Amino acid sequence: METADFRALYDELCPLVWGWVARLGIPRDAIDDVVQEVFLTIYGKLDTFEGRSSLATWVFAITIRVARNYRRRRSAGASGDDSDFDELDALPAHVVHPEAAAEQTEALTLLQQILGELDVEKREVFVLAEIEQLSAPEIASILEISPNTVTSRLRLAREEVRAAWERAKARDQWRLR
Repeated sequence: METADFRALYDELCPLVWGWVARLGIPRDAIDDVVQEVFLTIYGKLDTFEGRSSLATWVFAITIRVARNYRRRRSAGASGDDSDFDELDALPAHVVHPEAAAEQTEALTLLQQILGELDVEKREVFVLAEIEQLSAPEIASILEISPNTVTSRLRLAREEVRAAWERAKARDQWRLR
């Protein structure tokens, strides 16, 4: 592959990959390293891309695998606290009014906390379906699982997210009394 072609691909996909990595629960201090590893993998495997899926779907599959490998290495090594992760750095705020911006920030923080409580399999499916808007067959292909497993994990993840969201709202209402 030509260096200029890869550079254009990098420029186009880097913001997407960075956001995906952040939403998949990689700590903020490791996001840049994981993104770099994703693009090193892409560079090494780009000649094998057959076009059976979209390029973005193929890149997302690579991103999922690299993130899983990172978590595996991290759990095998010294345990650390992921509390330094703040997804808000990954999501640009397009809100002008300060009150609306504060509400959006609070909602995003709560969503990140809730996603952090999901197990990895449910979080991956939830992020792919609800945030990235991929279909069940696309998710099944990326994660190399059956569409029925995707549907089951997504249903369970939605239930857990909805219940956690309701608990948080109830806590806030109680606190504000």
